[in-house]
Order: sequence, then structure tokens, then C-alpha cells
Amino acid sequence: MRSLLSHLGKCNCRLVSLSIKHLELDRLVWKNIVRAQFIKNLGTFLKRMSKQLNYLNLKGARVTLEEGCELLNSLSCLTNKSFISELNIEDFFSLHLPVYSSTLFHHTVSKFHSLVILTFNYNCVSDELLDNLCKNSAHSLRTLNIKCHIHDPHGQVVWGMSWANLAKRAPKLNVNFYFERVMKHDHLARILLVEIPVRSISLRSCYFRDPDWMMRPTLTNILPAYWHVLQVRIYTSRRETSEEEQLLRTIYKKFKNLIDSELNYFVITYPLV
Repeated sequence: MRSLLSHLGKCNCRLVSLSIKHLELDRLVWKNIVRAQFIKNLGTFLKRMSKQLNYLNLKGARVTLEEGCELLNSLSCLTNKSFISELNIEDFFSLHLPVYSSTLFHHTVSKFHSLVILTFNYNCVSDELLDNLCKNSAHSLRTLNIKCHIHDPHGQVVWGMSWANLAKRAPKLNVNFYFERVMKHDHLARILLVEIPVRSISLRSCYFRDPDWMMRPTLTNILPAYWHVLQVRIYTSRRETSEEEQLLRTIYKKFKNLIDSELNYFVITYPLV
């Protein structure tokens, strides 16, 4: 990888897009010395390419908060601003990190001034993040793709006013949510505020075995609340009780037009073993 970055840095071609996915730098297979040197080399390369990069995908890097912010700061070190248009930092930070409370992360994000598409995790979302996007990227921002995993912190309080301000300043903004094993209504309701310009929601249970989870009120409350913006498909492979079968029939009848359109809303439940 070092030789590749060195070659790309020396060639005369204009590099506008870079994708290095699933590095998983938190795994033990990465020796500390090798890991530290790689991050240093990558940061140096990003500094060199920062003026011309339009797209950067570091999905699955799994770095510490300090390392991640250092890498992202590499994109703005020459001018103290980054004009990259698309950034994917989904699973960029290590698991269990409450990135939303980090002033270092807030300061790092404030340097991005022309984001069009941002893909990241919900444990990064805060009022400060939304305010920074509102101030610096509202003129360009079109899409936020937000993943929320059960093992990432997602209990932070985010005010609806922060979302409302961003939606007002960025009128073409669409927000897509991808929930991994976050199925309970109280968790979803705290995240899916009415002020968010939601375009799609994906609920993926992924071997979710919590016996306390019931389709009601997750489906019965979420679908009516977002019927005007969501497009719907429902799949189930679990052995439903008669009550659940009746609930699915009721949902299908009420939202038949949306479900038949076969578009963007997924509810997937897996059989209990």
C-alpha cells in the first residue's frame, strides 16, 4: 500500500477519487508499528492530493478518534478548508466511540465547506455537527446517509431545531437511515425526529433475537408518520403469530400502493432459532 500511495503521489495524473475500504485497522493483524506508519503515509498522501480530490471513501477504516480526525484534517491542512464533495466515513471510527461528544471531531468537520454527499454513522451526529453542516455546506448538501448500529452509541439528544435549521438552509437535502439491529420503537422514535427530511429507512435485524421486540408499535407508528416521504417494501421470514399476520395484512391494505411500488423502505425480520 505504501508503494501504491507513493506511485500515485508521483504520477502526473489528477486524482479526483480515492476509495480504500474495510481496512479494519483495529484488528490485531495490524502490528502497531506497521499500523502507525500506514496511517502516517496515508495522511501525507491525502495532504498532497487534498486540492484535487472530490471523492474519498474510507469506509470501514476503524481508527481511533484522534487518528481519524488527523486523517480528515489532512484534507484541509493546506488551506484550512476542504472542498471535497463526497465523503464516506461509515464505520470509519472504532466501535463504541461516542464521536458526537468530541470537540476535536466538531472542529475537524467545520473545515469541510462543499459537501454534497456525506455517509457516516449516527454516533457522529450532534447539534454541533448539524450546525457546522448548516454553516459551511448548506449551499451544496444533497444527501446524508446515516448508519445506526446497535453497538454504536446512539442515545445522544439531538434537538429537532438543529435538523429543522439544516433542512431550511439545505432545501434539497435527503436523509437516508440504515438501522442495524436497532428495531425498538423507543430507540427509533428518539432518532427519527419529524424535522428530518427523511427519504428512506432501512431496518435490518441481522439475526436479531430480542424476544421483547414486537412489530407493534415499530411498524404501526413509523409507517403512518413517514408515509408522505417513504416508499415501502415489507419482507418477513419469521413464523408470525396470528396477531402478527393480521397486523401485516392491515399494514399491506393501508399502504398497498406504496408497497406495490417496490422501492425504498425495508423491514426484514429473521426466524428465531
